[in-house]
Order: sequence, then structure tokens, then C-alpha cells
Amino acid sequence: MISVRLQKAMRTHYMARNRPSNLPRILKRLYLSLLAFLVLMLTGTMGFSHLSPGNPSWSDALFMTLITVTTVGYGEVIPLHSTALRLFSGCIALLGFGTLTFLFTSLTMFFFETDIDDRLRRNRMQRTINKLSGHYIVCGFGRVGHNIGRELKLTERAFVAIDEQAEALRHESEQTDFPSLHGDASDDDLLILANIEQARGVFAVTGDDSRNLMITLTAKQLNPSVRVVARCHDVRNIPKMQKAGADAIVSPDFTGGMRIASAMIRPHVVNFLDEMLRSDQGLRVEEIAVDHGFSGARLDQIGLRGHDYIIVAIREGQRTVFNPAGDFFLRPPHIVIAMVTPQGRSELKNVLQKVAV
Repeated sequence: MISVRLQKAMRTHYMARNRPSNLPRILKRLYLSLLAFLVLMLTGTMGFSHLSPGNPSWSDALFMTLITVTTVGYGEVIPLHSTALRLFSGCIALLGFGTLTFLFTSLTMFFFETDIDDRLRRNRMQRTINKLSGHYIVCGFGRVGHNIGRELKLTERAFVAIDEQAEALRHESEQTDFPSLHGDASDDDLLILANIEQARGVFAVTGDDSRNLMITLTAKQLNPSVRVVARCHDVRNIPKMQKAGADAIVSPDFTGGMRIASAMIRPHVVNFLDEMLRSDQGLRVEEIAVDHGFSGARLDQIGLRGHDYIIVAIREGQRTVFNPAGDFFLRPPHIVIAMVTPQGRSELKNVLQKVAV
């Protein structure tokens, strides 16, 4: 188990991101200060040009305005003999001091905003991750990881994404609203920050087999009970991942070949599955374990029927009972396989947690 002190130290060092940026507001302030400075320079140039005797040139009027605003004091190229000129010069000096202060503070905020905003965003993101339980960790948020995240989001499952591509991950995280961490997913510290102790599963789906192997090994060391599904390109690496502790290994080349063959020889089945995945209702074939507190009952007694779920089969040990009859006796540790919506999954879980009378 990981010590609380170590977890706090890791979470202080690494923080995730999830706070709206203040940069648009600061940019608006910066543009406003620049506009105010330009208006002041234009007003001062025109004022010195019209109020001064002898019709001074525009360059002299601009230079006089500039040294007045900046309080440099190189020398008055336009003599301030009249009361009007002195009052005008004093007003320009006071307004210039305020405008320049406004401009420089805006520039300072602009340069420091990225760092400050990033720290605040990481703090808020980490608080979100610390509250998660029974979530999933997607290690590698490329093409495969992106589709995994989309599926988890669609079926209303919480997850944390980890990837080394900081900007792409941050943009996707803010657009889709999910917590994320930037870094190497095989790093113990980062998996600790992803709250792996409370996680239900880990997806090791980077494009590198050796990296996925290390993620699997690290995840199992930190939480032996977590389920790990690993991506493997080279089938020769499958035994190594199995020894490292991967609970399931998927080879995209093998799976893609089977999918292409199925599209040829059983097109209607493939079309059915594709339509189910594209459904806006989030309809999926899910598995729900019968709760240990469930005392057992026949299917027709507990009435497993609903608009949002259909019972397809029940897994009993190594045996699968398809389309079970009403007299089937359901008890722990049976696994119910059903076609459900996210709402149906929750409803079915509630039914299977109740103790039958």
C-alpha cells in the first residue's frame, strides 16, 4: 500500500488541469491599455501642436508628448510659457503615468498568467481525480485511447487520461470535460496521482509494446486487484504481457483482420453491431455481477424486465446460459450479460443488489 505522506507529496508535485483560463480577460485588458496609450499620445500630439505658438512640427509635438508621458525630461522642444500649455502638459503627465502603469501591469499579468493559471488548473484537476472511485485510467490518449475515452464517456463511466502530448491532451480534456495528467504513464508517481488505488481498470494502449508492458507491470504492483487491458502490436510480446499481469491483451492487427473477414462473411451481424455503437442512446452489451448480498431467486420471481435492458445470457462459472428461462435460479456469483443503456445498467444493478424475499 502507498503511504499517505507519499501520495500527498506526489500530488503536490504533479497536478492535473481543469480550470477556465483567465487569458482572454487579460488580453482584453492589455488591448484596452494599448488603446488608451495610443489615444493619449494622439491627443497630446494634437494638443501641443495647436496650443503652442509658432506652429511646431508634428515630430516636435510627438516628442514633447512622449517625454511628458514618460517623464524622461530630455528638454522641452516646445516652450511652456502659457498657462494653458502648462495645464495641458500637467494633465498629459498625470494621465500618462496612469496609462503606463495600467499598460505595464497588464503586460506583467500576461507574462505570468500561463504559469499561475496552469498551477490553479492542476490543483482543481487533482481534487477532481482524488474524488474518483471505480474509475478507469487510459494510458496513452492517441487514436486508440481517444476512442476508448469516447466509449467511456458515452456509457457514463469516469476515467483519467494520461499522455505525453501535453497540448493535445489539454485541448481534448477541456473540450470533452474529463480529468487528465501529462507524463509517462509507466511512472509510478503518475499512476498514484491518477488514484490507481481506487481505480477499477487500466488501459495500456500506447503505440509502444514495451511501454505498455511497463505500464501493466507498474499498475499491478501498485494495485494487484486492478484489471489491466493491454494493447499489443507484435503477437510475440503477448506471453510477456501475460506474465507481467495483463488480464486481457488486444492485438489491433488480429482484431482488424477478424473484423474485415466478418464484414465479408456476416455483413448483417457487423451492421447490427455498428448501428448499436453509433446509437445516441449508448446501447451496449454489458455484464453486471450479481451482488453478494443477493440471496438468490428465480428470474420470473424478480421480474428482470425493463425498457432499458434486455437479458441476453447468464455466465455461470465456465458455462454460459443463453436466453435463460424464467425458472433459472439466479444467485451470486452469476454474471448477467444484457443489452442495456447507461440508465438500464444502473437500474439492473439496483435490482441485482436487492435481497430477494
